[in-house]
Amino acid sequence: MQLTDKDLVSIQEVRNLMKEAKEAQKQLATMNQEQIDKIIKAIADAGYENAERLAKMASEETGFGIWQDKVLKNAFAAKNVYESIKDLKTIGVIAEDPGKQTMDIGVPMGIIAGIIPSTNPTSTVIYKAMISLKGANAIVFSPHPNAAKCILETVKVISEAAEKVGCPRGAIGCISTPTLQATNELMKHPDTGMILATGGPAMVKAAYSSGHPALGVGAGNGPGFIDKSADIKLAIKRILDSKTFDNGTICASEQSVVIEKCIEDKVVAEFKAQGGYFLDEEQSKKLEKFIIRPNGSMNPQIVGKSVEYIAKLADISVPSNARVLIARENRVGHNIPYSREKLGPILAFYVEDNIDAVLERCRSILLNEGAGHSFMIHSEDKEVVKKFALAMPVSRIPVNSPGALGGIGATVNMMPALTLGCGSIGGSATSENVGPMNLINIKRVAYGVRELEDIRGTNSSSYNICTGSMESEVLIDLLVKKILNQLK
Repeated sequence: MQLTDKDLVSIQEVRNLMKEAKEAQKQLATMNQEQIDKIIKAIADAGYENAERLAKMASEETGFGIWQDKVLKNAFAAKNVYESIKDLKTIGVIAEDPGKQTMDIGVPMGIIAGIIPSTNPTSTVIYKAMISLKGANAIVFSPHPNAAKCILETVKVISEAAEKVGCPRGAIGCISTPTLQATNELMKHPDTGMILATGGPAMVKAAYSSGHPALGVGAGNGPGFIDKSADIKLAIKRILDSKTFDNGTICASEQSVVIEKCIEDKVVAEFKAQGGYFLDEEQSKKLEKFIIRPNGSMNPQIVGKSVEYIAKLADISVPSNARVLIARENRVGHNIPYSREKLGPILAFYVEDNIDAVLERCRSILLNEGAGHSFMIHSEDKEVVKKFALAMPVSRIPVNSPGALGGIGATVNMMPALTLGCGSIGGSATSENVGPMNLINIKRVAYGVRELEDIRGTNSSSYNICTGSMESEVLIDLLVKKILNQLK
């Protein structure tokens, strides 16, 4: 394929950024924990102080979501994530166990390649910069072309703040001419230590095919189950809070609701009372044409858009108080749009005969798309929660919480994060909410505590337990066994 001038310029820019990042990372690697933590604090403060301005830029540039909610996402990245990582030891000796005579040493991975999506651009930059620098890594960002301006501005804000407190120049870089070729160059560059890939399935697949370690996330298509034991009014409030937050752009938000038939009337009435609009059959057919593109991918026309915008797009009439569009469904499949991920205020609605059918429906939705990501359950029955938790093929299960905010760790006690691992079933290298400990190598130091003779059980009974060459408890056990054998 012939490259254009823009492609060539972007590739050269990546090489220049990587050269600067490599030199900067060498300096970061010489810093102690206190110096690194000072840099992290500066990034957090700058992100928080500019949260509103950056949110407005992101909303205006991408056309996705609600700027007021993006302010909260920026603040979440700058404060919640910071508070959760500020006391972590990541530099030098990070753990010691005198009893076991072991020591752990944190080692930077080097340069992190940060792939940034258009749905959560500014908050993801703040978050990825902090968790990368926390481990003395440099980071080079590849922005989504549709969000390049707000991403570049966020990088400028946090890098300037970091440099004022001693961060070497070039430790936080960003491609200013985003192209596919530039992103590929970044991911395949020989100095890339780890790829943090947040984006569509094709981007994540490319990250894992780059030849470098990668932490990518799969599609989110989490069902929300309302159990008959739940506080139905509160459960629906939480689901609507989740699905309307930033117009559904967080991938952990509910994509469908599954219930038992015995509570159908109560649930439908409560959804309607709180602004859930149930589409009739004709409206449902009109809208489903705009959910998935012919190539099978999600249609960006609905992503992060309001109910009013989506209704107009699909040429359907909905009440002015409608908060979320709900379509009844009884099928699951790649070609069934409502059973797929919908990053907008659209929900599928499934009604099953009994709880076992609900469980199987939720599993089928996840195994069709979203395996490894998230499942939400609203229930006051702990045995039901346990039953579903054991059965669901996911990595996180917020209980009695808005999925979008629970999944990222804002309303539950999980690691606050904007990159959510999906485990092996979701094609991800981790099932965790990604944090600084995922971005360092750990060097293990362990003193010898046993000799070969001790392992074989042939050591002399006259061995001196005070020599310190093995733990006394282990030695005493061996001596007792030897004496007992001699007495037989």
